[in-house]
Amino acid sequence: MNLSLRLDDLRRAYRSGQLTPRALLLSLREKAAALNPDYHLFIHLLTLEELEPYLVALEGRDLESLPLYGVPFAIKDNIDLAGIPTTAACPAFAYLPQRSASVVEQLLALGAIPLGKTNLDQFATGLNGTRSPYGACRNSVLPDYPAGGSSAGSALAVALGVASFALGTDTAGSGRVPAALNNLVGLKATKGLISTAGVVPACRTLDCVTTFTATAREASQLLALTARLDSRDEYSRSNPLWNDASAFGAPRRFRFGVPRPQDLVFFGCDESPQLFLDAIERLEQLGGEAVELDFSPFLEAARLLYEGPWVAERYSVAGELMERDPDAVLPVIRAVLAKAPAVDGVQTFRAQYRLQALKSQCDRLMATLDCVLTPTIGLPVTLAELAAEPVLRNSELGYYTNFMNLLDYAAVAVPSAVMASGLPWGVTLFGRAFTDQYLLSLADALQRQQDKTLPAPTNPARHDRARLVVCGAHLDGLALNWQLRQRGAQLVEATHSSPNYQLYALAGGPPLRPGMLRVSEGGVAIEVEVWELPSSELGSFLTGIPAPLGLGKVQLADGRWESGFICEPYGLHDAQDISHLGGWRAYLHSLG
Repeated sequence: MNLSLRLDDLRRAYRSGQLTPRALLLSLREKAAALNPDYHLFIHLLTLEELEPYLVALEGRDLESLPLYGVPFAIKDNIDLAGIPTTAACPAFAYLPQRSASVVEQLLALGAIPLGKTNLDQFATGLNGTRSPYGACRNSVLPDYPAGGSSAGSALAVALGVASFALGTDTAGSGRVPAALNNLVGLKATKGLISTAGVVPACRTLDCVTTFTATAREASQLLALTARLDSRDEYSRSNPLWNDASAFGAPRRFRFGVPRPQDLVFFGCDESPQLFLDAIERLEQLGGEAVELDFSPFLEAARLLYEGPWVAERYSVAGELMERDPDAVLPVIRAVLAKAPAVDGVQTFRAQYRLQALKSQCDRLMATLDCVLTPTIGLPVTLAELAAEPVLRNSELGYYTNFMNLLDYAAVAVPSAVMASGLPWGVTLFGRAFTDQYLLSLADALQRQQDKTLPAPTNPARHDRARLVVCGAHLDGLALNWQLRQRGAQLVEATHSSPNYQLYALAGGPPLRPGMLRVSEGGVAIEVEVWELPSSELGSFLTGIPAPLGLGKVQLADGRWESGFICEPYGLHDAQDISHLGGWRAYLHSLG
């Protein structure tokens, strides 16, 4: 069956009647069974009997009432599916869950159908996909390369066309490295945004459930459906409204950070440096401004993950089994966890203090940026190279990924190029917590540069910063500008409105205040500034605006509409028309 499994395409096929969930799932199961001996992507492929209840549950249901009606998905085998063993790629650890993980329950309730449990690096400890007693996962494109890990099987399920999407997990890059190596989008959402209840922990305080999809648009759709506060998960967090489904859209002008040349490491790869420069240029073509970024505090934070006490958090899951039955745990995993018992409380707190200091530095660097761009991996390594130096090569794969959860950032890996060998190559966009939909918007724009068939969003992308057009006393350096700056606002640009406005000096004061009014004729372009402030501060700013002024939508010279100061017509009584001066600064200058 040659059919696109993308969410929108699949829905159209079901709606037209040319396909049924039963026919699709049985066909995909047959395909997955044929692929499994070579790729080892599934630890447990659901039997026909195990699939049947999910298929029966859809019979007679209204497709329009279920956003994921009949959508096949795969589940990393450290995430519970009720009635199916969870192994974490360790047979001696396996247990039979009576209840599915919260995110799996959500997906099932939305109409999705699980195909099976996928292979992984044991206890999700690894970034290469070869550390499993169920077999090493090879790359979907080139057999001499790994699939990447630890969510290896999940990435393969989507890349090989047996699932529309797959669930993985990410503590150090496990939801991003496999995406890069298999030409997929890997979303590592903000910590706590997708519930981890029913997930075998790697590091409980850092773990994230991830999704693998063919497109950023699909990742956005899935995030909107699964970002829910969960009482089962003590680390669950509410998703702010600026990060809901409507935040996914077309990016406007933006500033993105890129690591300094001395911070970029490609481990001897000849192609990656140029591919990264190409990705920077592509973002600039989308309206981005590249800003060089001191990446050293991010890299120091990354080293804490395995060189610091967080390895003890991993040991809290597998340690008891290691002590009771050492041979049940793979030697390479035992080696990673071996130093954990020696970690004490003093070391732990010192590392936490250092991490907090590094986060403070990184947050300051991020404050003026919309996102940061990095390679996802510096150098793809072959299976032979991994076998020769398993710890070193695995560590290299995490150079650009290990810091992300420690610093509480959102990230999305997106395909960017194809290497001369044919191996996929990708970049990662990361940003502040709860900017997931904005990052997916940029990832979508990158994909649409290369695939013109992808639908373009109609609304502008949004994130945790709100833009505000000011025309008077809030202009840079003027009497009320402090009200913006004390809320962390930053000047984005000085520009003009569209030629559809009149400007008035309102009666009263001090301070002197302007009123800007949109008119159908007789308008001029007014000098304005666009500022950006945290969305959480916008409400307090709004409540302090006195009548007759308020916030509405202002059109700028390039046609954009932004939130900005407007004036109620009744407030123009006794006001002076100063439109001919073209702006508030010129008016103040005219007063002498």
